[in-house]
Amino acid sequence: MTGILRFIGILNAAIWFGAAIFFTLGVGPGIFSQNMHKVLGDANFSYYAGGVALVLIKRYFGLQLICGFIALLHIFAEWLYLGRKPNRLLLGLLVTLFSLGLLGDFWLEPKMTALRQTMYANVAPEQKESARHSFGLWHGTSQFANLLIIIGVGAYLLRVTRPPEAGRYSNFTKFRS
Repeated sequence: MTGILRFIGILNAAIWFGAAIFFTLGVGPGIFSQNMHKVLGDANFSYYAGGVALVLIKRYFGLQLICGFIALLHIFAEWLYLGRKPNRLLLGLLVTLFSLGLLGDFWLEPKMTALRQTMYANVAPEQKESARHSFGLWHGTSQFANLLIIIGVGAYLLRVTRPPEAGRYSNFTKFRS
């Protein structure tokens, strides 16, 4: 059971970290690249690229939630099956990362979608400019939160790839004598 739990923990952390890096350094810049500009054309590039980005961000937040939930289950399973009490710092980190995913999925992404709709709606120029300004602030906030997530998930990946600490029944010799 120890080997399976360890494998699940490492696999989940690796997927989570890899997805965060790929989305941040590959997908995001790719959507707004010159190559994508050529594909979408000049007329409505920012409209379509922004729409594609928000659809993919929604999926990214979903993956964040799944990986965070699996990580929390993994810590609980280690405690239940191996007798390893959860490290409070690690548990706090995972709860924070999961909470950031929840905030992103259920609050930030819908807010940014609504602001984007206002930016391209048939409304007064002042409303468009206000929405554009607010969208920029929220986008910056999301980028900062994503950086925190990458750092936190990287720390979690380092933790789960460390050799396991002794469990409840790992030192059989202490019961002899």
